[in-house]
Formats: sequence, structure tokens, C-alpha cells
Amino acid sequence: MRRAVTGAAEGSPGVAPAGARVAAVLVPLFEEDGEARVILTRRAATLASHRSEIAFPGGVVGLDESEVDAALREADEEVGLIPGAVSVIGRLDRQVTPTTGFILTPFVGLLNGRPALQPVPGEVEEAFDVPLSLLLDPDVYREERWDQPLPDRAVHFFELDRDTVWGVTARILYRLLGLVTADVSGRTGPPAPGRAGETLPGPP
Repeated sequence: MRRAVTGAAEGSPGVAPAGARVAAVLVPLFEEDGEARVILTRRAATLASHRSEIAFPGGVVGLDESEVDAALREADEEVGLIPGAVSVIGRLDRQVTPTTGFILTPFVGLLNGRPALQPVPGEVEEAFDVPLSLLLDPDVYREERWDQPLPDRAVHFFELDRDTVWGVTARILYRLLGLVTADVSGRTGPPAPGRAGETLPGPP
């Protein structure tokens, strides 16, 4: 059995559909050569949804499982990231994925160094990492305004050499960057929309 919820999520672009499922992802960070880097995955092309899209490791929360435990378990199952090697420092705003019906909680986890990742075939095509400084490059980030599912909604994009990161993954990255530095669009102050300027809460 899986847990289902209704209502709005913090930082979401809209209200979750009735019966939305609870999911969690891990946002793994590590430092190398004095630079913070974030780990991303490319979903397998054979999956039922979001085929070949860039994502964070994660998945559906089990009935008797906490969200943070689900994020750590899925990261282990998908890319071999050992839970004991991750120090979870807090969570970002929950996000709604209206088209696939999830309320998703991102947890930020710190690693002591570069991990030896082992993507699982059938779930993850590849795992890679990018420096946060690249994501802050104005030539990499762009924002569009869309009218669906809500009027005048900000949609974020990160144009990497290998692909375009957008959707809920880009929203999570945008919020993360807004917490650690100036707004990715070059403005000062807390990034829009929502509460992205808040500080990370303590461990869950």
C-alpha cells in the first residue's frame, strides 16, 4: 500500500490532484577541489513516465516509511548511494507534479566526498554531477512564464551540455540555489516564487 494525500504543497505550482501519492528525493551534495557539486540522474528510457529526463534519486514513500527514509532507500537502490554515507541536513519545500500526481519532498544530503555510484539498469540510465557554479551561470539558467496549470507561472530551465533540466527537478535546483547564494536570474534577495528565500530547517 502507498500513502495518498490531497491539498497544496509548499512551493508547488498548484494544488495536488485528489489521491496524489507521496514521494521523496535526495539532493546529494559533495565538495571537490573547493567546489560544491550536486548529483543528478537520467531516468531510464523504458520507465512509464518522465522517460530519459534528468532527476534526483528518489521514489514513492512506503506505507510504514518516513519520507527521509524513502529518499535514502531509493538513492541506495537506484545509484548505490549508501544511506550511512549521507548526512541529511534538512528538506526543501514540497513540490507538486500535477501531470503524474505526486507530492514530492526533497531532502538535502551531504557526502564526505565523491561517491562511487552504480546506476541500476532499468531505472537509471546514468548518474552524473555538476558544480553549483555552472547552474548559476546566466548562460545556463533561463526562466519562462507559462499559463498552465496556473496563470503566469515561472518555469525554470538549466541548459546543460548533456540535456535540459526542467520541471520539478529544475524547481528544486532553483530553490536550493536560492538558499545558498543570490537569485539565479541575477537579482538580489530571495528568489521567486514562494518561500525559496527561507533557510534550511534542521534535520528531519
